[in-house]
Amino acid sequence: MDPTLTMLDPADQDLFCQLSAGDIQAQRALSVLYRRYAQRIYTYCRKIIGDGQVAEDLLQDTFVKFFEAGRQGRSVENVPGYLLTIARNLCFTHQVRAKRQFVPFEDVHWVDTDAPYEQRELLQLIQASLELLPDEYREAFVLREYNGLSYAEIADVIGQSVDLVKVRIFRAKKKLREILAPYLHDLNQP
Repeated sequence: MDPTLTMLDPADQDLFCQLSAGDIQAQRALSVLYRRYAQRIYTYCRKIIGDGQVAEDLLQDTFVKFFEAGRQGRSVENVPGYLLTIARNLCFTHQVRAKRQFVPFEDVHWVDTDAPYEQRELLQLIQASLELLPDEYREAFVLREYNGLSYAEIADVIGQSVDLVKVRIFRAKKKLREILAPYLHDLNQP
């Protein structure tokens, strides 16, 4: 049970069921679910895709598909897992399409310039390192480290065994350490 829910807060499954009800009730239910899970879904998309604007678009697309599934009266046991599954599919579809397109230099987004130089540099290194990971390692790592999902929850979202999830996260961390080792060594030099 989510400790942030009070006795007055309806359960996720109840809210999902309300999506197939009348328009006002469905909009209220979607609004509550959006407030509960939008940040988590956005963070996942942002870490997988690497572009805040695209992540925002994918967040909106995720909730549109989620709403459509609710309108059809579909049964969902794990609402956050279902949302992450939708987001995952949209991210991978976007990545496949993006690999076929050329991005003009002017469209590249840079890191926040208000942050201290060292922090910006480290954030850029981490993001670049994440992008160097194979997709399946990056996804498992992001779900664990940025979304805080358990191994079982990750296995459910990506449709793989818990053991495979553990292996992917282990390999992702190992690869990130290898990639970042020279940079972290240089940052720690006086």
